[in-house]
Amino acid sequence: MSETGKPGRYQRTTNGLIGSMIVVVVAVIGVVVFRSVFRNELEVEPEPVDYLDAVAAVQTAGREPAYPPALPAGWIATNVEASSAGQRPEFFLAVLTDDGRFIGLRQEEDSVEDLLEEHVDEDTEEEAPLELDSGVARTWEAYSDEGGDHAYVAELGEETVLVYGSAPEEDLALFAGLLVTDPVAGSAG
Repeated sequence: MSETGKPGRYQRTTNGLIGSMIVVVVAVIGVVVFRSVFRNELEVEPEPVDYLDAVAAVQTAGREPAYPPALPAGWIATNVEASSAGQRPEFFLAVLTDDGRFIGLRQEEDSVEDLLEEHVDEDTEEEAPLELDSGVARTWEAYSDEGGDHAYVAELGEETVLVYGSAPEEDLALFAGLLVTDPVAGSAG
């Protein structure tokens, strides 16, 4: 106890507060640096999906989706989506090339302009058509945007098929050339 009979108190000063804050900041920085030095970089490998099962299901429902019967070595399908019966027909397939570049396939009743605007860019430029030996179409309209993305479009009945992505033009053209609408091998479709 102090001489006045009151419990003792330590002196609170601005310098003491600043000193305490500096100690806390240095401790937090030390923890962050320590964690970053000893952290193992987590590499996430994309999970391949069996898109042929989804294609067979869509075919069983009476639709004719465009799809590649097989992918080139090292390429993997990472996502497939199809609308259910009674819904507006839509089919989507996402593929990564062997160097991890994205290729997307969309088949919908939307117009070419709507698909390009939604999935490529609002400002695409039309290029010379692409001639392919494809099971979907021989002539594909070609588009690109300022960011370097490319897209190929073909009409399939009343639906539009869009092949697009960040993959090189050669890979996109190769992918479009693989597309067929034949029944999936081994399915009862």
